Amino acid sequence: MFLRMILKTLARQKSKMLMIAFTVVLGVSLSTAMINVMLGVGDKVNRELKVYGANINVKHKDAAIMGELYGLGVNDKFLYEEDALKLKTIFWGFNIIDFAPILESKIILTAPGKNLRAEVPINGTWIEKHAILQTGEELNTGLRALRTWWDVKGEWISENEADLNSVMIGNSLASKYNINVGDALRLSSNNGVVKNVIVKGIYNDGGNADEAVLTNLTTAQELLNLSGKISSIEVSALTTPDNDLARKAAQNPSSLSAEEYETWYCTAYVSAICHQIQEVVRDGVARAVRQVAESEGTILNKTTLLMILITILSSIGSALAISNLITASVIERSQELGLLKALGAYNYQIILLVLAEVMLTGLAGGIVGYFLGIAFAQIIGQTVFGSYIEIAQVVILIVGIILFLVTIAGSIPAIRYLMALKPTEVLHGK
Repeated sequence: MFLRMILKTLARQKSKMLMIAFTVVLGVSLSTAMINVMLGVGDKVNRELKVYGANINVKHKDAAIMGELYGLGVNDKFLYEEDALKLKTIFWGFNIIDFAPILESKIILTAPGKNLRAEVPINGTWIEKHAILQTGEELNTGLRALRTWWDVKGEWISENEADLNSVMIGNSLASKYNINVGDALRLSSNNGVVKNVIVKGIYNDGGNADEAVLTNLTTAQELLNLSGKISSIEVSALTTPDNDLARKAAQNPSSLSAEEYETWYCTAYVSAICHQIQEVVRDGVARAVRQVAESEGTILNKTTLLMILITILSSIGSALAISNLITASVIERSQELGLLKALGAYNYQIILLVLAEVMLTGLAGGIVGYFLGIAFAQIIGQTVFGSYIEIAQVVILIVGIILFLVTIAGSIPAIRYLMALKPTEVLHGK
């Protein structure tokens, strides 16, 4: 009997029920899309932000201390090139997407046929390094992936043997000494090693690097007689925004309880990744590049907050629309519902009847809205990030709870009307 009454009402008021279902479809589809994007967007946003360069810098511990305390650069403390590949062996090695060891020093720059002799910085690094780890995994990494914003006139140098005698020159250095692509230069170190090189490209970094000469790491090591040595490692890693636990650990990891330490160590906080890097790089100390790391966390938090606000606002809008539609439907049926009261039906029975009708309508709309929301999420993923958004199963539960709360909230005005409904008045047409 109860089910028959519900089905007859749905058939008799199909236009209003369709409007309720349509409202639910819109709200659920938007909520589904935003929640899926919010849950799957973290790594994608971080990858988009990698164009700003490395967010972790690894130096020799003595050089780092002198730099932090006195602002001095230390050029006689080195890390080991072979330790750079160990970064991929840490717990969060998968989150380290690019890295480049760098050897920094000073050399004498001269040019045949030009009145040029100057002491300038030199940076030797992996440009596009193809490496094979002990696990058999192959990877490609290097400075080129970390300097995607560079504007290069000419060409990038490569790891090929033919480019061991090629260099790139910073834009400021090239302008200062009128150096062009194709020019022959001579690099001389303090230990007497001399290399004749060709300028293959001129890059524009926008910072201090524009005053330097860039070479392959092997070339710099031979020139400076520092085989296997590096000054620092630039690391670009996908990280989780810091919270109170991460900030506490950054101050002193030993202050954490065993449970806190495990949670921190197994979460991709920048401080946890730095700690793990220090475990595999001999004499190394890893520090977050705060301008980059904090910007990533801030942007990700704001993106997440925006999506939460959109979901909340869409839910409120759906609740208001459903409220108007249900109230209008109940008012139209006031004589029918008044008759049920007159025949002995209790308020809770009539309320249950109305809620069952709305819930069935909302469920149908919710199913359609969920699959439509998945489609919207993929459109957003392809348009904004160029990849698909992974669908999280937990979204079904979250959207189901939102749908239930929205439906109940939208039904409150109608329930209040039903509670105040007097059978004698409505049956007399009042």
